Amino acid sequence: MDRRRFLKAGTLGALVPGTARAAAGSAAERGNRVRSYRRLGRTGFEVSDVSFGSSRLRHGEEHLVHMALDRGINYFDGADSYTGGASETVLGNALKGRRDQVYLVSKTKSWAGTRRAELDAALEASLRRLQTDYVDVYLNHAVNDVDRLTNPEWGEFVERARAAGKIRATGLSGHAGHLIPCLDHAIDHDLADVVLVAYNFGQDPAFYEQFTRGFDYVAKQPDLPRVLDKAKRNDVGVVTMKTLMGARLNDMRPYEDGGATFAQAAFRWVLSNPNVDALVISMTERALIDEYLGASGATAVTARDVDLLRHYARLNGTSYCRHACNDCAGACPYGVPIAEVLRTRMYATDYEDAAFARSEYRALEVDAAACLGCSGEPCRDACSHGLPVTELCAPTHRLLA
Repeated sequence: MDRRRFLKAGTLGALVPGTARAAAGSAAERGNRVRSYRRLGRTGFEVSDVSFGSSRLRHGEEHLVHMALDRGINYFDGADSYTGGASETVLGNALKGRRDQVYLVSKTKSWAGTRRAELDAALEASLRRLQTDYVDVYLNHAVNDVDRLTNPEWGEFVERARAAGKIRATGLSGHAGHLIPCLDHAIDHDLADVVLVAYNFGQDPAFYEQFTRGFDYVAKQPDLPRVLDKAKRNDVGVVTMKTLMGARLNDMRPYEDGGATFAQAAFRWVLSNPNVDALVISMTERALIDEYLGASGATAVTARDVDLLRHYARLNGTSYCRHACNDCAGACPYGVPIAEVLRTRMYATDYEDAAFARSEYRALEVDAAACLGCSGEPCRDACSHGLPVTELCAPTHRLLA
């Protein structure tokens, strides 16, 4: 490392928790590592642009957290519901003695009628599992109803928890059909320091403008770029998830060459948006951590990236449910939430994580049992993207119930 690079690394170490310590690890230097830290809106946190999502983190996987930390990742996204609480327990074990090097995120679901005492209990349980006395960001989890944002109990809880030093910043996460009105409400009423949103090339109209004639569907979230821009103008930190549009990585391995991968292309697409501060991705294997960090520091996409994204869209566009488009809402007379059912199917068939898929399926208020005895006629044409809903929901119930 020459003097200029040494000084640059030293400066980052002064600004970002854990960077200097991670940079000293010779093992970490042998692979890809974080190349960029970005300011997370008004929080002022300088976070790794590619960060650790823990939704599938299980007992005994502390080594994955250690590797991520040693490679420069300093933002760890969790929730009280992930893997039944095991995820937070693993994070707590892995980060013991290194808490001051990271930004920790947790989430809980606050409904329209949730009381402050319930929220207090949820936060305290997360703090015990994480073995810390505070979290840096605490989010209202999986919000898909504006009424959940107007509950005064959540506001009072946040105010008291901040005053007690138990949370430093707050906001919401969301990826379902009413995401846009929820984000608009939260930003317009100054309810969020940080938002975590589903965002990928398959949801951005700009991606399809390049070759719309080659597809029989269009992006159904034309308003998402507008809301991300508004978040940036209001200094709200923006973190994105579900950036791989289903994460069928093995589908793309035959088309990857020269060291470039589909995942890196998808990440560069997201990170090239100046309104995005960081992305979180489930890091389930050492090799994937190394691959994912190959996209850190990106500010633009290449022609090769676009080719990979285009190929992925052609392969998977007719099977991937854009669960945030919500066109199918209300199509089922039995109240089956089609998009949510197909989201759990994605976890099983695309992520190949049956245990996670089953836990998410069990959490649905209404499952797809009604589809077993239905002709399929009510929802046959419910998907404007052309997904064969009638051929997907019943098998999902058989697989996951």
